[in-house]
Amino acid sequence: MSHKGSLDAGSHRKGSLLTTMTGLGGLMFLYLTKSGAEVRESVRRDIQVIRERDPAARSALEIVTSYPGFHAVLIHRVAHALWVRQVPLVPRLISQLGRFLTQIEIHPGAQIGQGLFIDHGSGVVIGETAEIGDDVTIYQGVTLGGTGKESGKRHPTVGDNVVIGTGAKILGSLTIGDNAKIGAGSVVVQPVPANSTVVGNPGRPVITDGTRVGIPDIDYTHLPDPVAQAMQCIVRRMVQMENELEEICPPHQKRKLEQREVLDEQLCNLTGYSQGSGI
Repeated sequence: MSHKGSLDAGSHRKGSLLTTMTGLGGLMFLYLTKSGAEVRESVRRDIQVIRERDPAARSALEIVTSYPGFHAVLIHRVAHALWVRQVPLVPRLISQLGRFLTQIEIHPGAQIGQGLFIDHGSGVVIGETAEIGDDVTIYQGVTLGGTGKESGKRHPTVGDNVVIGTGAKILGSLTIGDNAKIGAGSVVVQPVPANSTVVGNPGRPVITDGTRVGIPDIDYTHLPDPVAQAMQCIVRRMVQMENELEEICPPHQKRKLEQREVLDEQLCNLTGYSQGSGI
């Protein structure tokens, strides 16, 4: 065997030994340390919530191998552990690797609770000072971002059992209360009370009956539309004023009868605003 061949064989053996030692070290960390037990519990909880909330999840193996949201959260937990220990550069490199692999960008400084489920996940961005509670569900295209170049706390704080719909943007240092629901495409720039639903741009909260949300879900076909509700209130008030005017001003009745067909058509359009017609 040539000298070069001997060196290559030695390098190969050293590489294999290093890989084996690294794997054994990882197993010892997971099963023989308190921090490792916490990591294992977090992973177990993450798998459990995905099986509860996603009917497409058929097995734990499928989740571990095929769910980018699960991968992104797992990678973040490693990066965050290094971040809080003030390890330079490495946490950012790990987060960028996670972004490349999953299309989900989570800053290593973000604080994430147990049971986060990022469904599909493509395009999700979570900023450095964001805080996310337990059992939160986030759909694709969501941004938890800042509003400028201010320092300190500049990203949202999301409570427990919150559902954030597809494409929603939550911007600034604001609080989303427990059990809140953020409708798809909403832009939230004000604090959201607990047990409420927010829709629209800018997001407008609609307070619910205050009961706790069970398994997180959003029925998009029945989300309230505060703009449509406001338009309907205006229409009802207009009809009431027309009726009052008829009683006190009889000559107006003749003019109103002449315009009845046009007015009825306009009112029909306005009252159908919430069904997609109207203005």
